Amino acid sequence: MIHKKVETVNEALEGIQSGMTLMLGGFGLCGIPENLISALAQSSFENFTCISANVGVDDFGLGLLFGAKKIKKMYGSYVGENQEFERQLLSGEIEVSLVPMGTLAEKCRAAQMGIPAFYTPAGFGTEVALEKELRDFNGKTYLLETAFQSDFSLVKAWKGDEAGNLIFRGTARNFNPLMCGASSVTVAEVEELVPAGELDPNQIHTPGIFVDRIFQGKLYEKRIERRTTQNP
Repeated sequence: MIHKKVETVNEALEGIQSGMTLMLGGFGLCGIPENLISALAQSSFENFTCISANVGVDDFGLGLLFGAKKIKKMYGSYVGENQEFERQLLSGEIEVSLVPMGTLAEKCRAAQMGIPAFYTPAGFGTEVALEKELRDFNGKTYLLETAFQSDFSLVKAWKGDEAGNLIFRGTARNFNPLMCGASSVTVAEVEELVPAGELDPNQIHTPGIFVDRIFQGKLYEKRIERRTTQNP
């Protein structure tokens, strides 16, 4: 039986070095690898290139890495809600590449599947298409996008087993499954870790073949990015 369990977050992050490219799962603050991000923020490593749908908020999620000035370049789709990110962007301290969200997802999936590039209509006629190859298919223009290349994928799941099989819950099943196996090393943190064989195979979203290390995280805050309420 294959066992991919590690005991601590530091073991899970073994091999990460300054200057590496990291994929980080989650959407907004939902389904983000809280323990892994916190450990990176407290580490001595820096100058990361990060790939994520969003940039977190000032004191949580990827905001911790921006606050510690660990990120030199960011690929993302939604960059609101984070004033420190805005400050670093406007002052020229970081480089930012905005990617249409569907394209971001497909660039992750292509890396996962070993597909080097693909054509998409998203971004044609905008700055996104600058310096990219264009081609017409059936009377419509598409631009060539290349798959991401990254060193580590850091993802979060609700439940997993020691063989690396993962189950996601609700909206946390966002970019996490697409990033599994899309990097040289995939690390998964889970809220509940069970022995191999205990998960119903029909309920598994990501097979363990896409995961290299897995550990049980602690003290999840699961913060709401922007709470909207309505009087009864």
